[in-house]
Amino acid sequence: MLKKKNNLSRKTFTGILLLLLLLGTNGTIEASSFFQVEQNSTYNQYKGEVKDGKTNKPLVFATINLEGTNISTVSNTEGKFLLKIPKNIDNGNVSISFLGYSTKLIALSQLKTEKNIVLLNILVTKLSEVDITIPRNAKDLVLQTLAKKGENYFNDPTLMTAFYRETIKKRKKNVSLSEAVVNIYKTPYTSHRRDALQLYKARKSTDYSKLDTLALKLQGGPFNTLFTDIMKYPEYIFSTEHISDYSFTYDHSTRINDKLIYVINFKQKKHINEPLYMGKLYIDAKNKILTSAVYSLNITSKEKAAQLFVRKKPRNAKVYPTEMAYRVNYREKNGRWYYGYSNVLLEFKINWADKLFNSVYTMSAEMAVTDWEKNETGAYPKNKDRLKSSIILSDEAIGFSDPDFWGEYNIIEPEKSIESAIRKIQRQLKRARNNSGQTVPIP
Repeated sequence: MLKKKNNLSRKTFTGILLLLLLLGTNGTIEASSFFQVEQNSTYNQYKGEVKDGKTNKPLVFATINLEGTNISTVSNTEGKFLLKIPKNIDNGNVSISFLGYSTKLIALSQLKTEKNIVLLNILVTKLSEVDITIPRNAKDLVLQTLAKKGENYFNDPTLMTAFYRETIKKRKKNVSLSEAVVNIYKTPYTSHRRDALQLYKARKSTDYSKLDTLALKLQGGPFNTLFTDIMKYPEYIFSTEHISDYSFTYDHSTRINDKLIYVINFKQKKHINEPLYMGKLYIDAKNKILTSAVYSLNITSKEKAAQLFVRKKPRNAKVYPTEMAYRVNYREKNGRWYYGYSNVLLEFKINWADKLFNSVYTMSAEMAVTDWEKNETGAYPKNKDRLKSSIILSDEAIGFSDPDFWGEYNIIEPEKSIESAIRKIQRQLKRARNNSGQTVPIP
């Protein structure tokens, strides 16, 4: 019985994230092509930073949304954001929210094109103000929340536009970046039918000279972030077979948009040896809605964890995951909630048999829904037009283009380190062109 259960566990987790470590054929830098995109002037853009009102520290992954619309974006790891709004919308309020902080509303007319500083204050939770019966058993609350997904989450087919970014770092230096705009054909949360993805636009830039002649490829692309949607895909963490392997306990409560939120800690029981997950669930106390989740893989055995993620590798290397972290945030519109943002962080250590020092690579992926509308016709792309969960985005993307590449699409503002990496890779491509005497398109 135990053997059967372990096999199920492995099958479940390998369906989430797959990593390929392939021995490269050479160490040269690939030339990239141009995208020919016309400049779009049908939108206004607003740049700014979201910070803690007391410490002035940046608030990472804050949600910026134009009230009454489906237009939104997310602040980056430096707290910076870029929001693009069609020019035909000239009034309304922009909502800036962050877990555990009071939401701030700013009139669109008061926003500047650049250097908007938004300070949020911590929201103090007073349980005595709310008359809510707390379930004695934290696990019961989680089960009730999962059971109410049809009542609390989108029950109509929805067509979403999302921005996806995938980066690879060697130690602390960026060596590869891929970005894409994708269409998500989101099926109702009560449907067993999986969501479908279409690749609309994509670009990449990679400095292969920094990859130890290895080509690191994250299989699954945008699916890796989409599958963190626990309410749509609970089987990846809280399957019927595995939910009894976890212990659930209450943590300190907090508030989101003035709503009381129970924080539930979960971790695998001590006698379970398979690498499962541990983390926190943020559940709306009144309506039993999962609003956010932060969790990581409990690496009980680096060998077992490696079997879950590494598909191919050089013979003279041992590859182990050292950190697997995940986050998913949900958003609300007209009383219904939906997947809004998620990120995944994977860190791997490579021990070489013939080298004194090891290599450490960090692979991160994030996806933010920036717009959506009801899929009135229930259209679902044909198999040939859909991305497959085995996609490797860097193989599909072409190259970096001019600054107006993304047009009117809301994207996650890049970090300074990413921007610097792109400029550095572009300079190396120029040198490669000059040294070879050949014409090499520069992205």
